[in-house]
Amino acid sequence: MKTERMKEERTPDSGDIHLAFQDPRLFRDLLGQHDEHLKIIRRSFGVKIHVRGSEMEISGDLVESELASKIIRQLYALLEKGYPVYVSDVDYAIRILSGDNRANLQDIFLDTIYISSHKHVITPKSVAQKAYIDAIRRYDIVFGIGPAGTGKTYLAMAMAVAELTKNNYARIILTRPAVEAGEKLGFLPGDITEKINPYLRPLYDALHDMVDFDKAHRMVERGTIEVAPLAFMRGRTLNDSFVILDEAQNTSPEQMKMFLTRLGYGSKAVITGDATQIDLPAGKLSGLKEAWRILNGIEGIKFVTFSERDVARHRLVQDIISAYDRAENQTAAENNNQSNKSAS
Repeated sequence: MKTERMKEERTPDSGDIHLAFQDPRLFRDLLGQHDEHLKIIRRSFGVKIHVRGSEMEISGDLVESELASKIIRQLYALLEKGYPVYVSDVDYAIRILSGDNRANLQDIFLDTIYISSHKHVITPKSVAQKAYIDAIRRYDIVFGIGPAGTGKTYLAMAMAVAELTKNNYARIILTRPAVEAGEKLGFLPGDITEKINPYLRPLYDALHDMVDFDKAHRMVERGTIEVAPLAFMRGRTLNDSFVILDEAQNTSPEQMKMFLTRLGYGSKAVITGDATQIDLPAGKLSGLKEAWRILNGIEGIKFVTFSERDVARHRLVQDIISAYDRAENQTAAENNNQSNKSAS
């Protein structure tokens, strides 16, 4: 007779949910160090969770208890598949299932994109991130648009390195516009390379997080991986290349058109940017926004949008983005009201 791996029972009168788990070791991993995973779930849903042996009882609001139970059961199922659940994964799971309680964490977390030189497994951490990597696999041109910290560039980089490892592309090209935000290039010390390097540093950082430093250096020296400012793309045809344009909100429409028309045979382009963080001079149109308007709906081109729910950084970053968005919307509404009063 087959033993149940996990059992759920409900108390009809109180609505309490009773969960029993077969594997004590996995159950300890589920709870987290010093029960940290359970503490996060308790705080997030305002439910009570009592643990005894390898069993737990969830009580509180019926809807919140149901959601907490679903998250706990899906996290345990991930552990059974050999996926190591960390505190950050509990945060991601709460965000995912709070946004869509029909989501399946296994479909997202078990989609391994790449295993870095540090043995770090890179996987999507939200529904939008999963849609993004699926789009990169399927389409030749993909736009990832959303706030900072949503993994747009990092996941694109992981996909690029994975594809290069499989010999699906001959080289990776990483580029971004060198837009001055507060400092003029001419006033910075050093030659042109030293002036430009600070703009490219985030791309190098992401690359070194995935590939051993010495190996990455050799690949850059051989031209297998090229990191360059966008201006260096002019006049080139990029064949058999996986090309990533980062910070695309700071391109002009002319630069964006130039970049998109560089794509040659057997190549793929991923364009990332945050349409709310434009550093261009006032009144200058963003090439990312223009491309979104002109190209959306063209077959073979895919736009994937992210929100603060997809932020894959410290949990406070999501709250910070939301707070700034609320403040900007409030300021815009107040300015609009003042304009209406002045007009009347």
